[in-house]
This record gives sequence, C-alpha cells and structure tokens, in this order.
Amino acid sequence: MEQKLSNPLSTAVAKRYSNVLETVRDALKYGRKALAFQPVIQAGAPQNILFCKGLIRISDPAGRHIPARDFIAEVENNELERLIDCATLQLGLATLAEQPDVRVSVNMSAQSIGYPKWEHTLEEGLQRSPNLATNLILKMIENSVMAAPEVARYFMNDMQKLGLCFALDNFFGAGQTSLVRLRDFYFDIIKMDRQFTKDLAQSAENQVLIQAVIGVAGSLKMFCVA
Repeated sequence: MEQKLSNPLSTAVAKRYSNVLETVRDALKYGRKALAFQPVIQAGAPQNILFCKGLIRISDPAGRHIPARDFIAEVENNELERLIDCATLQLGLATLAEQPDVRVSVNMSAQSIGYPKWEHTLEEGLQRSPNLATNLILKMIENSVMAAPEVARYFMNDMQKLGLCFALDNFFGAGQTSLVRLRDFYFDIIKMDRQFTKDLAQSAENQVLIQAVIGVAGSLKMFCVA
C-alpha cells in the first residue's frame, strides 16, 4: 500500500500552534509584544486623526506574529486574558509617555478591573505622568461590561474624574446593551458593530438604525465610531 507523505509545511504549522497558549504566555513573559496602530479619522475630514487604536501584537520565538484569532477565544475569561490586558496597557502608557501629543485607545476586558497587576500598571503609569490620563482611552467589549455592569460603572466614574476616556466596542451587535441601559454608563465613545456599518450605503434599514444610534449617542454626549 502506498503511504501518503505528510506535507512538511502543514506539519510545521500544526506543531507551531499545538501549544499556542503557552507560546503566548512565554511571549508576554519575555517581552515579545508590541502595539500596532490604526488611526481613527473624522468622517468627511480624513486628514483629522482623532486618535489611534493600539492593537496588541504577540510574536513567537522566531519573531513571527501570532494571529489573535488563534488564541483570543481560548484566553477569554481567564488569567491569560488579564496578562494580555496588562501588556496592552503597559505598551499604551509607554507610547503616550514618549509621544504626549497623541491619543491612544487600548483594549481591555471589564474583568481586568480589580486585577492587581492591571490596576498597578495603570496607577503607576498615571503617577509617573498624570497628564497621560487625558490622552488614554480604555475600550471595553460590550459583553465583558455586561458581565459586571456595576463594577464597570463605578470604575469608569472614578477614572473619568482623572480625565480618562472610555469606549464601548461592538455596540448594538451580539451583546446585551439596550439603548435605555446605555444611559446608565458614561461612555465617551461607542463603536458600532460592523454588521450594521458594512455596506451601509446599500442598506436602508441599517441607515435608519445607525441614525437612531447616532441621535441617542449625541443626546448622551457620546462620540460614535464606525
């Protein structure tokens, strides 16, 4: 019987990702991490960069980027997610310290509120340079906020007194936030879910929905991002 030979590349790729969580954990431990920046521009005025999204990038020992899709679902709601949040915040604060004229948003889970290392990273960064607070935007995914709404609300209230801004990601998507409940929080920015903004020019229904969200957000003094 003829034996089918395995594809060496496929074997190597499978081996590489067989223990991706351990690779991610080691990358955080040994500093194989960086932020990639994506500008958020003003509608109708693309020359105006309002702020930059800082997206975590983690590499393996060979320097190859590990796609977030390969680990993000596996780390959700466990300590590794907290450690990723810590690394993202640390890199964001370092960027602001080096470039005080830019505004940067970094992702976090609401479950990181109260995690000692994450809170220490934030407190230490703001103590070194209190002015950083006005240029830092903390972006939380809707589902994580709804998992601990009171904790998130009180934390946001305390931090906003220092000048921090908060963004709600994936609003009106697969999450649980209603327009009514939105008033209970003091988000500065809401990012509308892509399913409602993609191909918006061809969807009259989505246009009506987005106009409604923009109207409510404006009344609550919230800035909308698509």
